[in-house]
Amino acid sequence: MESIIVHTRLGQLRGESGNGYHVWKGIPYAQPPVGALRFHAPQPLKAWKDVRAATRFGPICPQPLPSADSMAGNLVEPPEQSEDCLYLNVWAPASEAPVEGRPVMVWIHGGAFVTGSGIIPLYDGARMAQKGDVVVVTMNYRLGPLGFLHLTPRGEGLTSNAGLLDQIAALEWIRDHIAAFGGNPNEVTVFGESSGAMSIAALLAMPAAEGLFQRAVLQSGASQVLPTSQAEQVTAMYLQQLGVDTQHPERLFTLPTDALMLAMAKTHEVLRPGMAMIYQPVVDGVTLPDVPLSAIAQGSAKQVSVLIGTNLHEGDYFIRKESHLMDKTAASQALEMMTGMPDAAELTEPFPVTIEDQAQMLTDLIFWRPALALAAAQSAYAPVWMYRFDWTFQGHPTFRKAVHGAEIAFVFDNLELLGKLGLDIQPSMRTLAHDMQQAWVTFARIGKPVLPEREWPTYDREERATAIFHQDITVEHDPQGNKRRQLTGQMNI
Repeated sequence: MESIIVHTRLGQLRGESGNGYHVWKGIPYAQPPVGALRFHAPQPLKAWKDVRAATRFGPICPQPLPSADSMAGNLVEPPEQSEDCLYLNVWAPASEAPVEGRPVMVWIHGGAFVTGSGIIPLYDGARMAQKGDVVVVTMNYRLGPLGFLHLTPRGEGLTSNAGLLDQIAALEWIRDHIAAFGGNPNEVTVFGESSGAMSIAALLAMPAAEGLFQRAVLQSGASQVLPTSQAEQVTAMYLQQLGVDTQHPERLFTLPTDALMLAMAKTHEVLRPGMAMIYQPVVDGVTLPDVPLSAIAQGSAKQVSVLIGTNLHEGDYFIRKESHLMDKTAASQALEMMTGMPDAAELTEPFPVTIEDQAQMLTDLIFWRPALALAAAQSAYAPVWMYRFDWTFQGHPTFRKAVHGAEIAFVFDNLELLGKLGLDIQPSMRTLAHDMQQAWVTFARIGKPVLPEREWPTYDREERATAIFHQDITVEHDPQGNKRRQLTGQMNI
């Protein structure tokens, strides 16, 4: 590939050009959050003088390696990990950009707030940039305790939700610099899956993120926070495992990264949270003033159009064998930690302790119900579209169900990577990938997702129009309406 240099306000970046697109990898968007900046909000980047190479991905944030059977696992050699990980990547079409710039699509990766990065091959933005005529950005943000330990109450500049603040810093970088890459800073769409979508729900409620994006796509994730009391418990246990107390707070900034990761593993062993996520957004009253759903219901994101949806069998990705099963108490505790719901025991009671029923419980309560609630809340202020991903591949051990994460390869049109998981890519799959990607891209371009040969009406409490992505694409009104009414009860969603 040939070299291509862009001039940003901070300095020049040398990327690569070929095959119809440009790409710049490993672009820093904030100062390295190391040493005295560890556990602090990201700090603005300083300018550089020479041309900086942007031809290799930067290190990913410290994390456990993904399991071999995950869609993000075993696709590349394990990348370098470092606390110096606040980097992003940009793909743009090689053709000249229009004067006003191209729409910008910013991917926020998932991984339960403890794993993932913007360099995973599944998220390669080349095809989306070329076919969609958009600029695509992926990013890393701090994970686990480095990104989501509840530290605001402990003062000394320490912060909670550091990983969300990293995302905001990346969006600020995009606002200030993306025009140099042919992007329009006033046409930014954030899109993300799982904890990436949950991050976006939080961004919709964070004052610091206001105005940094105009549209949002939430795939299999919605409003979710760790209850404050449990966040404080996690923090106390983590600091205890780390050997940090009020007499020696300086150790927070001098301990090696390996010690931080070991304390993370020990905290998990002690708390035994099961499927619950102990590192996730928390309402600290400063960075995140309120539960995202409550803030959204009060108009915190009234200017943002939203596309939101779930997969038909989300939970089947997590509950696959007997050892994954939870008893009723553990299930309700996990749900409370995952969502902050006060009525968790009542909601989990109807689901028997079987693989099929507990998978359904996760689908309904962790993914579908929160998506319905966010869609209803936001639809009072801005256009909202709802989808459901139903595609399956009969006979495949994973994709025989429409599991969590299965839609990502279609959105990015990176189906070849599914071939590495034993799938024979069918023409119907390529058509579905094209149509899904175009729906996402047209949403980013004109503020409305467009389907082939049919209208996709906005979502409201009366009609509840939902696009169903399967071998064919249909639009249904209030799919599974009886179950929806049972799940939501008296809630106005």
